[in-house]
Amino acid sequence: MSLATAELRRLTKRRFVRWLVAGTLAVMVAIAAGISLSNEKVGPEQVAQAKAAAEREYQDAVRQAEQDRLTCERAPGTNGLPADCTQLYQPQPQDFSPDWHMPSTFTFKSDFGAVLTTFAAIFVLLGFVVGASYVGAEWSSGGMMNLLLWRPRRLQVLGTKLGILLGAAAALSVVVAVLWTLAFIGIASTRGTLDGMTAGAWRSTALTELRAVVLILLGTAIGFGLASLGRHTAVALGVAAGVVVVLQFGLFLVLNMASVPFGEIFLLPIWAVAWMNKEIKLENYQSCAYSAVNGCQPDTLTLTWPMAGGLWVAIFVVIVGAALWTMQRRDIT
Repeated sequence: MSLATAELRRLTKRRFVRWLVAGTLAVMVAIAAGISLSNEKVGPEQVAQAKAAAEREYQDAVRQAEQDRLTCERAPGTNGLPADCTQLYQPQPQDFSPDWHMPSTFTFKSDFGAVLTTFAAIFVLLGFVVGASYVGAEWSSGGMMNLLLWRPRRLQVLGTKLGILLGAAAALSVVVAVLWTLAFIGIASTRGTLDGMTAGAWRSTALTELRAVVLILLGTAIGFGLASLGRHTAVALGVAAGVVVVLQFGLFLVLNMASVPFGEIFLLPIWAVAWMNKEIKLENYQSCAYSAVNGCQPDTLTLTWPMAGGLWVAIFVVIVGAALWTMQRRDIT
């Protein structure tokens, strides 16, 4: 049996991996079901009901305004009423939009992007934990040492493990992404709308899904690399917890208290959103550029997907590169 085949069997036969994947898929199904049940297709009947509700609100506001006017004319300047009764608010039909009364409906073009980001976040977490436990269990159980007695080429062994892990992660994420997309096409068809989905919109959706898969693979490899560096699953999980609690929120809180502009750039989720959404605009409300037309406009900083991609690739190269280097240099004990 080849090393690659043995590693694939080892990965797919682990009960922890099977249960974790099954649980993740169950969460995905629950999310899709929840979105489906909380939306409905909008037709002429729903539009008519929304217009009628907006008209009722407008008429109620007109009657209330008339009562306020009469009260004001009898006793101007009392009970919170102005001394000049002409200053009272006069309801206008355009102030009461039928959109406020429309039922929630799933619009694929505008809503599926957030759904894809949710998919990416869940599978990045799955990949990180699976990647860390896959190699961490080998180190902590002594399996890595036994394997190297049979196949003493260290980098080949670790590289094969990483390659099999990333191949399996890519296959699973692509299959689930396709099924996820088909499920929400069905939801949009029955509980929403597919309006506006031109050929260009479909290409943009496909590219967003591709970025999601790349982010999942990077997260998986980073979890693998951290566990390999620490030679234990808990090391990767501990580093992740430390980064989230100390470096992310702790540092952000300190920078925010110190009024450092654009402190959000130190939050890794911001960079993940920039990668998925192609860009994200940060605003610094502590300073502004005055405009005679628009008033005080806050300074902005735009993070683009190439910038985010460069950061994630740099993290990948540092961690996985360090894992490969220590595999070659450190004693296997």
